Amino acid sequence: MPDLTVYDSLSGRKKNFTFKKRVTVYVCGVTPYDITHLGHAFTYVSFDLIIRYLEFTGIQVTYIQNVTDIDDDILRKAKASGQPWRKLAEVNFARFLDDLRWLNVRQPDFYPRATDHITEIISLVKKLLAKGYAYEKNGNVYFEIVKDTSYGKLSKLNREQMLPLLKERGGNPQDPDKKNPLDFILWRKQKKGEPAWESPWGNGRPGWHIECSAMSLKYLGVNIDMHGGGGDLIYPHHESELAQSEKATRETFVNFWMPTGMLYYQGEKMSKSLGNLVFISDLKEKYSANAVRLSLLSHHYRKEWEFHENEITRAEELNNLFKQLWLKQSFGAKEIDVTPFRKNFFSALDDDFNSPKALQALEQMATISIKTGKNITPAKAFLNRAFNILGLRVEY
Repeated sequence: MPDLTVYDSLSGRKKNFTFKKRVTVYVCGVTPYDITHLGHAFTYVSFDLIIRYLEFTGIQVTYIQNVTDIDDDILRKAKASGQPWRKLAEVNFARFLDDLRWLNVRQPDFYPRATDHITEIISLVKKLLAKGYAYEKNGNVYFEIVKDTSYGKLSKLNREQMLPLLKERGGNPQDPDKKNPLDFILWRKQKKGEPAWESPWGNGRPGWHIECSAMSLKYLGVNIDMHGGGGDLIYPHHESELAQSEKATRETFVNFWMPTGMLYYQGEKMSKSLGNLVFISDLKEKYSANAVRLSLLSHHYRKEWEFHENEITRAEELNNLFKQLWLKQSFGAKEIDVTPFRKNFFSALDDDFNSPKALQALEQMATISIKTGKNITPAKAFLNRAFNILGLRVEY
């Protein structure tokens, strides 16, 4: 077994990963009110690599990625476009799947939808109420953060820092039914014209955070090995998931918190509100899937970075280098020694899945192999193995 270390954002340090036969992974999925952008792709390509590598070591991975198919943004977009909300969500989710297939991202074991798990969500809310961590007011149910003295341990934010982020990321600090502006909603009372489900507190729909806790508990149990998602989800989403899950089960929720780095473009965080999104559907028209995937893997999964389109041009050049290696004929009795390149490749992945360094090892091997007069069959064989781990396709 490799000596794998993985960074855990809760503890703020790299920890040794204990190998076992089965590993559970939960990654927060899309809210399909729009089509796939590069920030989505970075998260899911990163975890595709992580899971491929874990499986390469012989681990059986159970991977869940939820679909938030009911949400304020979906309802708002559906109303503006005159479409049924469920159709809007499913059409955009189908486009999302097409984009990820193009990028050679394999589907998780389950894509659970929030609206298919209302029973589990209601059961979890009832448990939090019974344990005294939640309260009901006017048909809404809230998690009371003062009952959780460790709230904030994941995001490392104080209450003053949380308030503006909560408002920016879909919360409502001004809700008059809250005891505390930072209390988060578990069950939302139905508004006129909105879809709703029956509950002990009246017709309504689940809050955002409780959906992920309920679905992860159902499919993965009380403890998850790895939990991922975009870095902008750390607060309030992941922080609230952590709080409600651990208070409901009294068990450690996640062993490794692994949020992906935020993506910037034109000097600003890539976001719909700023209109600076880069869509996969547009990149498809100009570049190969390998080039886009290589450009994403050239950044470490938990590092923030700014997208510049010339990066994909550089990645296309790297892809062409690999093509040259595939096309070069092997000859001669003396074979090239790929041991140092293999060692550097696996050492990089064992160090918190450092894909940029792993790619550097492959680039060096390809460059030297193309110039050598030795038999390069071992280089081609190792490149094929590495491509399988990195999720790249052999192209000529």
